[in-house]
Amino acid sequence: MSTILELQDLHPFIGQYHILQGVDLAVGEGSVMVLLGRNGAGKTTTLRSILGLWQPARGRVVFRGQVLNGCPPHEIARRGIGYVPEYRAIFRQLTVEENLKIAERRKGQLAARKKMIFELFPDLEKLYYWPGGQLSGGQQQMLAIARALVAENSLLLIDEPSEGLAPVLIEQVMEAIRQLRGHTTVLLVEQNFRVASRLGDFYTLIEDGRTVHSGRMADLAADQALVQRYLGAA
Repeated sequence: MSTILELQDLHPFIGQYHILQGVDLAVGEGSVMVLLGRNGAGKTTTLRSILGLWQPARGRVVFRGQVLNGCPPHEIARRGIGYVPEYRAIFRQLTVEENLKIAERRKGQLAARKKMIFELFPDLEKLYYWPGGQLSGGQQQMLAIARALVAENSLLLIDEPSEGLAPVLIEQVMEAIRQLRGHTTVLLVEQNFRVASRLGDFYTLIEDGRTVHSGRMADLAADQALVQRYLGAA
């Protein structure tokens, strides 16, 4: 499996705060990698550093063999990295169609990707002309993911997709993320270990802004002592 994204000893600062103090990870193309850690460990900061919102003082972000350090966020997005933020952040007054349309980077992208998006998320085809605010929480999360697919991104960064959702909606979102295999690579931040363990192929575990473990998700799920030590979940 070739590596699509690599973080090498990443040390970004936010003002005077040294949030990440050596994050290393490698995401294999076509896989689902889960970034794990307790609240405040630096997971969302890691995603924002990849996106160029926080520039590293030390270390490198490498995407498809090219160093992204110093690139502005719009250039990083243009290279094929999409972002699905926590709490979905859709435009509630706009229809599903309009939410998808504004994600185009060039004219005609939505038309070219619509069939694939509807195959992944059949609910969005049925609700295409509904305002985003009238969708269920799970459907809004599907819309947020679909919006990141419009521009043919080869890597999606998805932040806490199960946050604030009822269990039945979490199952819908999990199935939606599973369906992304074969279409794109996913780097997923997920606090719910049950969800993470069922979705991820691989994991990277960070604590206090540092990488402490990484490997196959199946191995982590079988090591309850390690899960309890770093995540407090059994």
